[in-house]
Amino acid sequence: MTAATRQEVLGLYRRIFRLARAWQAASGQLADTLEEKQYIVNEARTLFRKNKNLTDAALIQQCVAECTARIEIGLHYQIPYPRPIHLPPMGLTPLRGRGLRSQEKLRKLSKPVYLKSHDELP
Repeated sequence: MTAATRQEVLGLYRRIFRLARAWQAASGQLADTLEEKQYIVNEARTLFRKNKNLTDAALIQQCVAECTARIEIGLHYQIPYPRPIHLPPMGLTPLRGRGLRSQEKLRKLSKPVYLKSHDELP
């Protein structure tokens, strides 16, 4: 990891924790605010610890893009949770009639950048 990439990643990490400190739930309830703040902190720690040993520059940039997208979406919609995608099970038409395998591949390719690591958590 280069020094510039390291600074960018650490800056994102600090930005997330600053965001968590200032977070206010859309409902205005104190219990909801505390729960959402805790979710933000736990999610950030989990994902950053999971990805701390990455060395491939492309994968690091993909994780940075995911983090930035999740921050912006959270701020815009006032929810800290990732927005789900709604696709019917056979909603993507394959290029050729290859059945379920091509549907799974198209579904994987259509997953938004902000959900790439969310389903991979244990």
